[in-house]
Parts: sequence; C-alpha cells; structure tokens
Amino acid sequence: MSNDSPLSGIGLRLFAVFLMTGMSAVVHGAAETVSVGQIIFWRSFIALLPICAYMAWKAEFPKAIGTRYPRLHLTRGLFGAFSMALSFISLAYLPVANAQALAYLAPVITLPMASWMLREKLGPRLIVAVALGFGGVVAMLWQAMEMPGEGAVIGAMAGIGYAVTMAFVRVHIKNMTATERPSTIAFWFAVVCSVVGLLTLPFGWSVPDTGTLTLLCLAGLLGGAGHIAAVEAQARAPVSTLAPFEFTGLIWALGFDLVLFNTAPDHWGLIGAVLITLAGIVVSLQPSGKKQAA
Repeated sequence: MSNDSPLSGIGLRLFAVFLMTGMSAVVHGAAETVSVGQIIFWRSFIALLPICAYMAWKAEFPKAIGTRYPRLHLTRGLFGAFSMALSFISLAYLPVANAQALAYLAPVITLPMASWMLREKLGPRLIVAVALGFGGVVAMLWQAMEMPGEGAVIGAMAGIGYAVTMAFVRVHIKNMTATERPSTIAFWFAVVCSVVGLLTLPFGWSVPDTGTLTLLCLAGLLGGAGHIAAVEAQARAPVSTLAPFEFTGLIWALGFDLVLFNTAPDHWGLIGAVLITLAGIVVSLQPSGKKQAA
C-alpha cells in the first residue's frame, strides 16, 4: 500500500483511536479488581505480541530489536510507565469520557511550555486554546468535587498529571524518531513498562478471575494494535491531516460509558469535556510549519 494515501491514513487513524479508547474502557473495568501495577504489566507484556507480529510483517524482526541508544529507550520507557500509571489511575476513578478528555490537554499544555522554555510567542488563537483548556479543567474539577468521596478528585488530578507528562514524552519520542524505527521504540517501551509493572508484584497483586484476566489480555492486544494502526496512519498522511480525528475518541468514550458502564458525565463534566476537546482541535488545526500562531 502506498505511503502517501491520506484517505487510508485517516481510516487507520480513526481505527487507532477506536482501539485505544477501547483499551481505556477495558482498563476502567479491570481497575475495579486489580492494581494499577498489575494492569501496566499485562497491558505492556501482551502488547509485545502484536508489536512483534508487526515487526515480522514489515520484515524488521528481529533486526528492529537492536538499538545503539539503550539509554534513550530506558528514559522513554520510565517516563512512559509513569505516564501510563497516571492514566490508569485516572481511569480507575473517573468515567472513560472524563479521563479521555483530560488526556486531550497534552497538546494544549505544550503551548505555555513552549512559550516559557523555548521563548515561543503565542498568537491570539492559541491563547484562546489555552483558555478553553483551562476552563475545561476547572469544570471537570468542579464535577469531581461534587462527587462523593475523594476518588474523583484523585482521578482528575491524575488525568491532569498524565497530560503534563505526555507533553514531555511526545517531545522525547519525536527526538528518538530521528535515529530509531517506530517499531523499535514501541518494542522497548513495552519491555520497560512490563518490567516496571512486574516490580510492583511485592506490593500486592490479586489473583484475577477468568473475566478479569481476559480484560487484562485484551488491554494489551488493543493497546499494541492501536499503536501499530497509529504508526501506519502517520506513514500515509501528514500529522496535520490526522490530528483532528484524534478527538473522535471522546465519542467512543461516551458510548463505552453508556453501553458498558451505564454512566455519563453530569453537565459540568460534559462542559469540561467539550471545552478541552475544542481547545485540542484549535491546537491541532494550527498551520503546519508555524511555531508562532498568526
């Protein structure tokens, strides 16, 4: 298949979003009975199966396992494992749609970071995006504080932490792609996260029943397949073309919440999700090649 096919790239991106949102729904269900560390292990270890199959399909196995930059992969894996843990904590305490919306803060957070760290100037349009994202966070935190117990607040804070760490992880991955294959990055990320997850075994893993074990394995398969679909999408269409379709994940998340868990965000949560999603769309539609907004 041609590597310059925007329509196939968009289709693969939509499929990747569906798979990754499905993984989030599965994690949300599994988090009721097993620990976050246990989920990280199964999600990462099982993901090696589709990743290795993808390497074989691309005729890169086992060559792509080799790397001259093990420290880069270790750093990416450790940061990624921490980010994954925050994501799973958020999913454990919040509806899938709320956690999904908070994840959309990652590209929005990079804007003030770039302004502060790289002295990039923010134009009016991107300032509006930051304001929308901030308003969405306030609305979601308001909903979390109205919910009984402290779990929702923990979930919201973890979701914000996930977005912040992912902003750093994305920059790190972008630098790595200059020297490393995407499949190599995916393989070692899964390996490092598997080890990190396994190290939590002494802190108390529960013995999963058949249903929970199925969910854990499904999380790994969906996560690995979603990553592969995203990589193939990027090979077929420009990032600027694909970026807006990332936000279809909120539609899937709302559907999973309603169908699988019979839950839905209240008006504050829905307002927050919409504001954050709009902020992400504004950022994603920024003209490519511009560091400064018009």
